[in-house]
Amino acid sequence: MTPKIILVPTDLGSGADEALDYACDFGRPFGARIHLVSAITIPALGVPELGVAMTGSVVDGMLADNLHGLEALIERNKHRGTFGKPILKSGDPVDIINETAKELGADLIVMTTHGRSGVARWLLGSVTEQVVRSSPVPVLTLHVSDKEVAA
Repeated sequence: MTPKIILVPTDLGSGADEALDYACDFGRPFGARIHLVSAITIPALGVPELGVAMTGSVVDGMLADNLHGLEALIERNKHRGTFGKPILKSGDPVDIINETAKELGADLIVMTTHGRSGVARWLLGSVTEQVVRSSPVPVLTLHVSDKEVAA
C-alpha cells in the first residue's frame, strides 16, 4: 500500500527536521499529505514543589509558541510536499499520536528515536517505542543520536 497520509509527531527539537525531511522525501512520489502533530504535556496544577502555578496565560503562551513552531516548520518545507494544518494537542504524547493517526486515517507515522540507552532509557522511557508497540498503523523510525540532538 502506498502512503497517502503521513503523520510526523514532533517535539520541535533538533530531530524534528530529520523526521520531516524523511517524510517529505518518502511521501513525494506518492503525492502523500504530511501532517505534523505536537503533544504538550501540561501538569494540571503546575509544579507546586517549585511554587509555579500554570496560569491560563502561561498555558496559552506555551500553546501559541508550539503552534508557531509547527507553522514555521511547515513554512520552511512547503516546497517539499503537501501539508495539512498543524495539529497541537495537550495530553499524553503516545495517546495523542495514536488518536491523531486514527482521526486522520494515516497510512504511516514517521518519527525519530533518540540514542538513549541503559538507565537513561529505563528511567525516561521512549515515546517512540511506545508508539511502535501500540500504533494502529505502521511506524517508520529514524535513529537520531544524542550528539545530533544536543547540537
